[in-house]
Amino acid sequence: METHIPSREEAYNLLREYTTSESLLRHALAVEGVMRFCARKRNEDENKWGIVGLVHDLDYEKYHDQHCVKTREILEEKGWPQEYIIAVISHGWGRCSDVEPTTPLAKTLYAIDELCGFVTACALVRPSKSVSDLEPKSVLKKWKAANFAAGVNRGVIEKGADMLGVGLESLIADTITGMRQVAGAIGLGQGEKPSGLFEHRPDALPILYNK
Repeated sequence: METHIPSREEAYNLLREYTTSESLLRHALAVEGVMRFCARKRNEDENKWGIVGLVHDLDYEKYHDQHCVKTREILEEKGWPQEYIIAVISHGWGRCSDVEPTTPLAKTLYAIDELCGFVTACALVRPSKSVSDLEPKSVLKKWKAANFAAGVNRGVIEKGADMLGVGLESLIADTITGMRQVAGAIGLGQGEKPSGLFEHRPDALPILYNK
């Protein structure tokens, strides 16, 4: 099959085909926002990095017990580039995938996926319930509390930071910055709620990102 480079609209439509959970959709958009920020910071292809982040949990809702495996099947059937597919499925390395992240794209997704969940948890316990006034030091304080967001695999995040050769605080800062740029879309802005986000309106998608 000929390789097909997906558009952002196509990737979003595919995500919506397999995902109905608002929390999973918000997580997908949060990860996409951070991946886009990291791509810009590193002079990489922002659209590619964003799309990989957007669909990384494509199979999670419908095929939880086949997470990453089913996504590979779906994307290969669609003719997506192997670079995209490998990056997506390697985010589950050591848990639901035996594919190790080896590229900057894959390593970044591996590092920030769980971290987006942790940052979200930190934001939601603040009076503002926002990432707009959340700082890395506040996240690091929560990091040391084992009973806080206990489901987040801190070891994966730390391993991801090591892979990228960056400190944990720096990775947290990048994640917060990336999430701030989509804060309104994911319900973590100052006094904002997600509006129109879960409607099937691809024409509105580009305005989610503040470049």
